[in-house]
Amino acid sequence: MRLGIFSKTFARPSVEDVFDAVRAHGLHCVQFNLSSAGVPPLPDEIAPSLITRIREAAQSRDIEIVAVSGTYNMIHPDQEVQQRGLRRLRTLAAACQGLGTAVITLCTGTRDSANMWHWHPENDSSQAWSDLLRAMEAALRIAEEEQVTLAFEPERANVVNTAARGHALLAAMQSPRLKVVIDPANLIVPDDERPMSQVLDEAFDLLGEHIVIAHAKDRGVDDTFRAAGEGILDYDSYLRLLQARAFPGPLIIHGLAETQVDAVLQFLYDKLQRR
Repeated sequence: MRLGIFSKTFARPSVEDVFDAVRAHGLHCVQFNLSSAGVPPLPDEIAPSLITRIREAAQSRDIEIVAVSGTYNMIHPDQEVQQRGLRRLRTLAAACQGLGTAVITLCTGTRDSANMWHWHPENDSSQAWSDLLRAMEAALRIAEEEQVTLAFEPERANVVNTAARGHALLAAMQSPRLKVVIDPANLIVPDDERPMSQVLDEAFDLLGEHIVIAHAKDRGVDDTFRAAGEGILDYDSYLRLLQARAFPGPLIIHGLAETQVDAVLQFLYDKLQRR
């Protein structure tokens, strides 16, 4: 199984330096964020020269850009904010071929107007769900036009906060352009009475065939995110389920400091070698 990393794990003055740092850790794939090239993650425009520079910097170092981050708040309470995000998604999608990738990662958004990673009680409303369906339909039209795949990530703070809701979204959209980023640390709850293996099995039963990217981070007993191997996530079960699906990767590490990268990679390599 291929391991990779979020590009923005490495704060460097140039995109070339970022990719050098990736290779220094023996990695050959990244989930790329345009902030690693000195521009906003979802800019209003992307210079063709920058697209070429990013692609050539990656290719010359034998690094694959397996996906590019395109998260924006799809159900923001302000319609103009939603539409701005959609316009910028189109800009990013149009750049994907030049970047050498065909996958854009998304979150499904929240009614919290200040932070798209904060839960809001209205996320459970029928109106929020309807807004998400409309927003995703518009995003998928862009994906079809630009021949890219959109991969959403179920996340407890967003409107798609469970595997079941992720399955419902896939069923509603019925699009081969819509896939899943699986990150169990986003789904588990420290005080959940269900065995963790049951939670993971359910997630893979509902979403497994649609997974195109897997993430590797962790969650502590205090319900905060941790680096992989430093929390409560049952990585033996997680990796077993990925391998049972013959998932080739990428398994992308994130949610960690640069100083933790080597330890996390060793943790994952050890787990994979024992399987």
